[in-house]
Amino acid sequence: MYYWIDMNFFYSKDYLVALHFKYDQTRRRFVEWAQNEIAVVPDFHTRILFSDEAHFWWNGYVNKQNCRIWSEANPQVYVETPLHPEKLTVW
Repeated sequence: MYYWIDMNFFYSKDYLVALHFKYDQTRRRFVEWAQNEIAVVPDFHTRILFSDEAHFWWNGYVNKQNCRIWSEANPQVYVETPLHPEKLTVW
């Protein structure tokens, strides 16, 4: 069994079901759009750029949005970080 930890969000079960349904529809629309584009332009998939926001602290810590940690055991770990460290944000 794997445990999943989302470092940014904690959802109630009802909200998670509603959120999953919302994003499921969005994913389906994206897939349909991408399939249509691939039919017109065969190398379309090579032109897609996926990006995300990341924060790089000068002390070496990296915080990526939507960070997930997978483990076979439930990790009981926390990391202390300074309240306002110097950082660089990139997209």
